[in-house]
Amino acid sequence: MVASPRRPVEVSPLRIGELAREAGVKLSTLRFYERRKLLLPMDRSESGQRLYGPEAAIRVRFIRRSQELGFTLKEVSSVLALTDRRGTPTRDVARFAEAKVQAIDARIDDLRRMRRAITTLMAEGFCPPDTVCPIQASLGAPKSPAERKPAKRRGDA
Repeated sequence: MVASPRRPVEVSPLRIGELAREAGVKLSTLRFYERRKLLLPMDRSESGQRLYGPEAAIRVRFIRRSQELGFTLKEVSSVLALTDRRGTPTRDVARFAEAKVQAIDARIDDLRRMRRAITTLMAEGFCPPDTVCPIQASLGAPKSPAERKPAKRRGDA
């Protein structure tokens, strides 16, 4: 048996409707991402339709999933800029990444406290009327200094 030479697989570009179906979003979402410069078509057809590469669906799903996980579009844009450059992160991007890791860790801590409170409620029954509910107590506790965000000043975005 003779091995055949590998040829690159030709992938035809996706039109905007095809990309929307592939990524599971509406056309308006793709147009919004374009206006925010999160997604750019690789080309336009002769008739002016947007054409996207095969990686566009992955990018759109990444944006959506990031939003579901609590990232703002500005943060998503920073992550995409880093991955698009594929270079050494700048200090700003490194600071952003570190801050996001700390925020994720704080959120995990909150979720663990809430989980403990809910399992305690399930095991011990619901709160007596004249006590603080354990769920409220777990999330209403003061944040540690590392979790606190600095107060915004007037004029800050």
